Amino acid sequence: MTHHLLKPYELSDRLDETAFCFRGYNVTNLGRTPELLAHRVYGHVVERYLREASEICADVTGRATDLLRRVRSGSESTLDTFGEDIGLIVAVELAQIELLEQFFGVSYRHARLGLGYSLGEVTGLVAGGVFNMRDVLPPLMALAKDCAELARDVTMGIVFSRGPALDLEAVERLCLEITQQGRGAIAISSYLSPNTVLVLGQGDAVDRFKERMAGVLSGPVNLRKNSGSWPPLHTPLLWQRNIPNRAAVMMQTGNGGFRPPVPPVLSLVTGETSYNDYNARQLMNRWIDEPQRLWEAVYELLARGIEVVVHVGPDPNLVPATFKRLSDNVAHELSGRSLRTLGLRAVSSMVTRPWLSKLLSARAALLRAPFVVHLILEDWLLAQEAKP
Repeated sequence: MTHHLLKPYELSDRLDETAFCFRGYNVTNLGRTPELLAHRVYGHVVERYLREASEICADVTGRATDLLRRVRSGSESTLDTFGEDIGLIVAVELAQIELLEQFFGVSYRHARLGLGYSLGEVTGLVAGGVFNMRDVLPPLMALAKDCAELARDVTMGIVFSRGPALDLEAVERLCLEITQQGRGAIAISSYLSPNTVLVLGQGDAVDRFKERMAGVLSGPVNLRKNSGSWPPLHTPLLWQRNIPNRAAVMMQTGNGGFRPPVPPVLSLVTGETSYNDYNARQLMNRWIDEPQRLWEAVYELLARGIEVVVHVGPDPNLVPATFKRLSDNVAHELSGRSLRTLGLRAVSSMVTRPWLSKLLSARAALLRAPFVVHLILEDWLLAQEAKP
């Protein structure tokens, strides 16, 4: 995995092999936004987006919201701020995209693909012209309080195997069996890789999963609990407050949604570029309570020959970390083997040739992972000499 500060003209020249990845909600959501807001050139753009998101949040909740003050004070997220965090993240991501185009002539819409983890997929649709912030933020903000209330009793577990791939059907079955006991639901929230999933569980459901998994899952399987509080998006836990149905009704009469995103958005609901000129509402409703298929999206990027991934948003970490683990694993697996005599760059280039890719295993695209260039957009913007 390669981190690089491409020059503006280099990034512009490589847009046809570039994917923009928007990050989702995390327990910390400011990143370097205070620096961007205070920047003598960028500040007014960031301020405009934060003001708009503040107004939307205030309209929805009926409470005064000031994301500018929040950013300037350096106040990080809590469950009580979940609703405004949604606006903060989307606003900052869209601001970064505008800064890239306004000051450096690099247009997001000329990129090969967009994608986003969790809330980031919503931003990808806004950046791609399907909706605007005022179309998509109100339903999310209106239901944020219930999501946050559910989170107070929810624990995240990271289930992973250091050996063979996880038996995902067995993981899902065990989640259903524990949920059936009626003492707290648990479900898969994200497929991070063939050997790693995130589960979210109520009460002691994650502990009960851990107690039983050794007798159900084959191989050396581990579970590590995350200490943060996580609204249980992308799981059926949201059914307990009818959140998916309520969101669907709100979206039915909302504006936008009748054009395909430009560039195409690789959905983590399906793992494919599934959005067309009318199905955004349907997919966004599935997005609410279906698990995130991050691994399928990562593989799809590699299989499509993406060479540059631009990570958008404040302090993106999950997707860069996923790519790093994959890159390290690929490099380790190839080290000392016969393929090494070809050189990783040679193997990487082979996969992008259609005639040869048909002859190789579908998994050969993974060999390209160590050579994809990753660019953290907030760091890149602050490293440039921007002129008014």
